[in-house]
Amino acid sequence: MAGEAIARQRIDKWLFFARVVKSRSLAAKLAASGKVRVNRDKIDQASYPVKVGDVLTITLERRILVYKIVSCAERRGPALEARLLYEDMSPPVERSNSTEGMPPRRESGAGRPTKKERRDMDRLRDT
Repeated sequence: MAGEAIARQRIDKWLFFARVVKSRSLAAKLAASGKVRVNRDKIDQASYPVKVGDVLTITLERRILVYKIVSCAERRGPALEARLLYEDMSPPVERSNSTEGMPPRRESGAGRPTKKERRDMDRLRDT
């Protein structure tokens, strides 16, 4: 059966089949928590029906996804198949040159001494 045969589908099933989240229960929680909008309307039910042409705005932890539904599926397939279910309209991610979120860099030799260096320091202290 082709994906076009399905006129409407539950939002939690669509999110799971499109591989937005890892499990259907996570998809249901995401929809029920109000972090999904369908055509700019906030939803709070996992059973909300979506159809081809709907635009979803999904708020995840560190990003916002905007997907236009192209088709519905009957199963959770491979990632390439899931990618055919939507058109990605998400805003481009801005990459800043700041070092925010990166671990601090230290120069070579700075910081904690190696075992050999500790032994050398102990020898110097003892004599």
